[in-house]
Amino acid sequence: MKSLKDSVTLFSSFQWLFFIFANTVVVPISIGAAFHLPSSVTEMTMRSSLILTGIASFIQGWKGHKYPIMEGHSGLLWGVMLNLGLTAPAIGLSYTQIGGGIATGFIAAGIVTLLLAAMNLVSYVQRIFPPMVMTVYLFLLSFQLIFVFFKGMLGITEDGKMNLPVSLLSLGIVLFVSILKIKGSKNISNFSILIGMIVGWIFYAILFSDTTPKMESANATFSLFPLGKLNLEFGIIAIAFFAGLMNLSNTFASLQAASEVTGNEAKPKQYRYSLFLTGLFSMIAPVFGLVPYTPFTSSIGFLQSTQLYDRKPFLIGGMLLTFVGLIPPIITFLATMPITVGNAVLFVAYIQLFGTAFNSTKGQAFTSNSIFRIAAPVLVGVSLMNISPTIFGDLPMYLQPFLTNGLIMGVIISIMLEKFVNWDVLS
Repeated sequence: MKSLKDSVTLFSSFQWLFFIFANTVVVPISIGAAFHLPSSVTEMTMRSSLILTGIASFIQGWKGHKYPIMEGHSGLLWGVMLNLGLTAPAIGLSYTQIGGGIATGFIAAGIVTLLLAAMNLVSYVQRIFPPMVMTVYLFLLSFQLIFVFFKGMLGITEDGKMNLPVSLLSLGIVLFVSILKIKGSKNISNFSILIGMIVGWIFYAILFSDTTPKMESANATFSLFPLGKLNLEFGIIAIAFFAGLMNLSNTFASLQAASEVTGNEAKPKQYRYSLFLTGLFSMIAPVFGLVPYTPFTSSIGFLQSTQLYDRKPFLIGGMLLTFVGLIPPIITFLATMPITVGNAVLFVAYIQLFGTAFNSTKGQAFTSNSIFRIAAPVLVGVSLMNISPTIFGDLPMYLQPFLTNGLIMGVIISIMLEKFVNWDVLS
């Protein structure tokens, strides 16, 4: 019996490792491309990302919120950084000027987050993000992630066309993992994510050996603030700072969802400790050119897919990721995992996140009037996600990162509706 339990822990730990790795590795690579970093610097940021993400996840699970929830690069802030990087030529600022302004804004937001936690003001912040705002956030996050992973499954070529053979393999992986999850025995179902990644990787290597990703060491160059030194580009700082504060919604949504899934209600102290650590690591991240951290709400989808709620495998998985970051040959090997395979498997995992969002509406009765409470922010947010950012090109540059981010705008609209409309009268 003990050996069986140890085996489950071992496989669960590796499943967490693959999950965290797949959610982490693409972020520094995309930031490096957006800011035109040399390959040696991008490799350095990727190593820093793996090491810091593993440490942050371990400490959060051990002493922070104490849930098996990955502490990863914020999807909301990732989108803001990519948007600002891509608009650099149009606004007349260099990449280092924008990168330095972003770092200044994120560090300032991290300091404010630390102070909120240290001064025990978490309850006041929670009032800004009531349950309905969190429901809107979960719906929009599930849409945003599904869009990203669905597009990634298709193996889009440089000329913007779908790679049909790769897309068919991705579809096969999605069906394979879904069948394992729905029809497999408990042991098979719980490890469907890990099995899907390994089997998909093998088939990709066999069918597309000539296009299997290869990563050669570029003699990583270590440097502080690789995106740009701290500066006083006030417009960029304001955008980064506001987005950093909006990132607090991740913590409340993640812990609220985790408490429902695991059956262990989150205590005020857990919110406080979690925010403190998120603020701390969000201050450290810009120093290494990384996207700031947050409890990964998408981990809830992973938990629901695997039905494994034990913290021990999660903690081991986090430390394994740090170990991977310290050993360059292991990074080189894992970085050859095809992104399309990871996207296909994560697509299935994150379908569960939509269920979490849907379940959060239980107990709410909507009328033809009160339906605006959820429909307006969600549908506006989804609409903005599907509009090209170039449409807003004539608007002031400082408004564009907000208006082109459906997640931010949806949450802002939801907050305004909750604060200024008495929905009890309209129900």
